[in-house]
Amino acid sequence: MLLEKLQSFVPYNEQEKRDKEFMLSCLKTMDMVYTRENPIAHMTASAWIVNEDRTKVLMAYHKIYDSWAWLGGHADGETDLLKVSIKEGMEESGIQNLRPVKEEIFSIEVLPVNGHMKKGEYISSHIHLNVTYLLEASEREVLTIKEDENSGVAWFTPEEAQKASTEPWFVENIYSKLIQKMQRE
Repeated sequence: MLLEKLQSFVPYNEQEKRDKEFMLSCLKTMDMVYTRENPIAHMTASAWIVNEDRTKVLMAYHKIYDSWAWLGGHADGETDLLKVSIKEGMEESGIQNLRPVKEEIFSIEVLPVNGHMKKGEYISSHIHLNVTYLLEASEREVLTIKEDENSGVAWFTPEEAQKASTEPWFVENIYSKLIQKMQRE
């Protein structure tokens, strides 16, 4: 159960400590937190995908954010967020053999999402209660884009990944943390 996994999760830094408290509060007090029916905050899962020797990370060029970014998506009612991260990673990259480095939560983030258009519909600003898993794939796998979500998928060195992203807050607060944690694995 996610609540138990989050309770036992050991935060890496102050951001994860505060976000853990916030996420636990939301899980305990909010309805429909695993679905987008909760317009304020809902669960998402991200895949920080690394190659086998941990020298590269996989990023997609997301159309909504107009930036290279990690892969992932909404829980949409699924409570097994590792399953969601693998599914989203496969769908957004075309990779067929995606496996967890370990099944424990790798990172957590509370992410603000600005209002935007998706499939012709306006989505109001809201919060993603995000759980990230460290996944691994071979660089030899064929990469494909997911037309409705991204326009590119590519492997980057950690330094290249940070330079490719045009979202300064993510680069400074999320991707740099994920890279540091990845290098400890």
